[in-house]
Amino acid sequence: MSNIPEILSQSSFSHSDLEQLLQCEGEEKRLLYEAGRTTKELFVGNKVYFRGLIEFSNICAKDCYYCGIRRSNDAVHRYNLTDHEILNAASFADENNFGSVVLQSGENSSPAFAQRITNLITEIKQISNNRLGITLSVGEQSEEVYRQWYEAGAHRYLLRIETSNQLLYHKIHPQDPQHDFNRRLGCLHALREIGYQTGTGVMIGLPFQTLADLADDLLFFQQFGIDMVGMGPYLEHSQTPLYEFRNELLPLQKRFELSLKMISILRILMKDINIVAATALQAIDSLGREKGIKAGANIIMPNITPGLYRKDYLLYENKPCVDEEPSQCKGCLEARVALADGEIGFGEWGDSVHFKNRKSV
Repeated sequence: MSNIPEILSQSSFSHSDLEQLLQCEGEEKRLLYEAGRTTKELFVGNKVYFRGLIEFSNICAKDCYYCGIRRSNDAVHRYNLTDHEILNAASFADENNFGSVVLQSGENSSPAFAQRITNLITEIKQISNNRLGITLSVGEQSEEVYRQWYEAGAHRYLLRIETSNQLLYHKIHPQDPQHDFNRRLGCLHALREIGYQTGTGVMIGLPFQTLADLADDLLFFQQFGIDMVGMGPYLEHSQTPLYEFRNELLPLQKRFELSLKMISILRILMKDINIVAATALQAIDSLGREKGIKAGANIIMPNITPGLYRKDYLLYENKPCVDEEPSQCKGCLEARVALADGEIGFGEWGDSVHFKNRKSV
């Protein structure tokens, strides 16, 4: 059996290698984190790019078993920002030199929703004189709608698959056509074909999940040739069906450490992609996002949703920063990036180097 230093010296990794890396502890874990940080600096540099996150609606047509804003959760106070509120948030991002925004919401596939997103993309481009890059994270749509948004000016799309194990996917979603694994996978392929920088991600520490599943997830990212990844620890919500299995979960600290390992391993495996230091890391550890950056992440998402609505966009409980206003969030994250020895790429889109490299081939 290979030891961790030997595995880290390799140029390619087997499934067994990845499982061993996920199990490492002590000094070997430190070596893994260090390898992730060094690889990041060599291939994408020391800059950390901001994505101003606008969580513009928590109305969702899906009923995923892990999600706090699932359709069947009647305890959620539903909201939908006005276009004016969304554009004000985008203006804040532009004025503060963030470089990019993310429009995120619950899933909605109505024609009116599609047209609204098209209009918002166009207006954000206009008010920022094309300075703001635009990432969308609004779920499964038709190829036609994805193309419409791309042509309007969106250029990155995040659609988390949550797990690459189809059997596990079925355990954490209802068994119906609206929650179909192959449809979600097809959407990722469509996004890539259209020309988006294509992002996905998984939850780490799910009920029923094994280290073998997580190793498969890493290989899935690599085999798909994904451009960006947003992944983080699974955090339970008391008003979801998966909460029934809370006593079977790994301790929070173990989920946190496993998430940092996933970041470092993915950075070593896919050296030039964009990797997010997820907000969920900070829900477990007060320095969670800094540790994510040090482990190999290079993207951070300041929440610029108006403070009035933040407590209602709870995919999981104990979400950090729900009491802050956008200006507070910006200052906090500047300090966090500095603590992680990073430099903020103000005014830059921070596009995926992996995307640029594959488009040039």
